[in-house]
Amino acid sequence: MRAQLPLRFARTAAFAAVCVALAAFAHVLGGGSAPAPWAAALGLAGVSLLGLALCGRERSAGTINLTLVGAQIGLHELFAGEGASYVSVHGHAQGGLAVNAGMLLTHLTATVITGLWLARGEAALWSVLHRLGRRLTLLVPPAPPVRPRCAPPVVTRVIPLRPAFRHSVARRGPPLPA
Repeated sequence: MRAQLPLRFARTAAFAAVCVALAAFAHVLGGGSAPAPWAAALGLAGVSLLGLALCGRERSAGTINLTLVGAQIGLHELFAGEGASYVSVHGHAQGGLAVNAGMLLTHLTATVITGLWLARGEAALWSVLHRLGRRLTLLVPPAPPVRPRCAPPVVTRVIPLRPAFRHSVARRGPPLPA
C-alpha cells in the first residue's frame, strides 16, 4: 500500500517536528546552546524534504533509525555551526564532528527515542489503514460479474460424402523420400 499525498504530508510533518525538536532538546542537554530560530527552521525544512522523499510507503524500524542517525548528525552540525562562540563552548575542532561524550550520548538518545516513537507510530498507522481499507471493501457491494462477450455461434452444416470418396484414405504430410 502506498501513501497518498495528504497522508505523506502528515507523516512528514510528524517526522520532522519530532526529529528537530528532540535534536534541539538533546543539543541543549549535551552542553550546547539552543539553536537560533533560523537554524531550527532550516533544519525543519531539510528534515521535511528528507521525510517527504521517504514516506511514500511503510518503512522498517531499521530504515527509520538509519535515517534518524543521518538527520541527527546533520542537525547537530547545523546547530553547532551557527556561531563562533558556540563552537568553542561546544568542543568542535576545526568545524568537524568532534563531539564530547555528553553531546554524543544525548543525540544518540534522541535518535533512539525518535526511532522507537516513529516505528511504533508507523506500525500503528499502517495497521489502521489496512483494517480501514479491508472494512471499506466489505461495505462496498461487489460489482456484478462481467460476462465476456462471446463470439456469435458458429453454424455448421454436414455435407454427406460422395460414394466414390467414401472408402479412400487421406494421408497428410510430406512425401516420403525416394
